[in-house]
Amino acid sequence: LTEVYSSSPALGRYFRSAQVISFSNESSTVIYQLVFSVPSSTEGFMENTMNPDFIRNILRQNIYDED
Repeated sequence: LTEVYSSSPALGRYFRSAQVISFSNESSTVIYQLVFSVPSSTEGFMENTMNPDFIRNILRQNIYDED
């Protein structure tokens, strides 16, 4: 995750770290925390760039690109 987000043209400059919070071998589920440093009071930044769907799509695109 660190490589994916730190090399992202859209999020790389804001990305700070990724940490695994929990991991389940039984269900292959990983819960992780992403930390970003975001500019203060930028119009629409949190609603658009930091939108959870947008952040997930960065990871999805990286997975698709590797296939």
